[in-house]
Amino acid sequence: MLGIGGAFVGLLVIFPMVWMLIAAFTPESEIVAFPPTVFPSSLTIDHFVDIWDAIPFAKLYGNTIVFAGTVTVVSLLLDTMAGYALARFEFRGRNVVFVLILAFLMVPFQVTLIPLYDVLGAMGLASTLPGMIIPRMTNAFGIFFMRQYFLSLPRDLEEAARIDGASEMRIFARIMAPLAKPAMLTLGLFHFQYNWNDLLWPLVMSSGLESATLPAGLAMFMGQHVVEYGLLMAGSVLALLPVVVFFLLIQRSFVAGIATTGMK
Repeated sequence: MLGIGGAFVGLLVIFPMVWMLIAAFTPESEIVAFPPTVFPSSLTIDHFVDIWDAIPFAKLYGNTIVFAGTVTVVSLLLDTMAGYALARFEFRGRNVVFVLILAFLMVPFQVTLIPLYDVLGAMGLASTLPGMIIPRMTNAFGIFFMRQYFLSLPRDLEEAARIDGASEMRIFARIMAPLAKPAMLTLGLFHFQYNWNDLLWPLVMSSGLESATLPAGLAMFMGQHVVEYGLLMAGSVLALLPVVVFFLLIQRSFVAGIATTGMK
């Protein structure tokens, strides 16, 4: 019974993605036909061709890659360094800093959206790509995640390196960071997926469709009265590819990273 229940839940989870893939190759007239059908009578690739002209799809794709990629790399570096410091170094106020980080995890992003935009506007960074990236350059969850991983590692290698005269930066770069590769790849996937799919923050920080990201562009196909399902599904399939490829490349490290940080 447990296996049947798990299979049923799995089918419920995967069905929307299967429908998205099928709808991307289905003529618009069949998608909106009533009664609806799961499998179309004919297939088409017109949606994948038309979407490049319907919106500046290539520009939006490039903006999203720059935004999500830059945030992922920079945030991964800063989160790892902060997590290592909180896990390994003894300094005054360490517990206070950690509690504040946990408190930031409980604050909804929407609460800080307007004040953050005002600060960036005063700095001349509103409606710019750097202004979109800088506030995402570190993350409370990322720091917590990496701290938990470093706490699970033994201190013997660090102590041996200190006896040999290695500096703290060398210990971090040559010993601890390589050992933390599974957690870093896992956190990198979290960061990349979150920022790749984020709609609200890039939409607020973009001055127009040319400087927006892919989720904002795809939202253009969802009008108040009409939804262009074919183009929307084709764009969603193309937008899904980088995240799927990223996960397939790191899936073994992903499982190891989750298991060793206790985030289960």
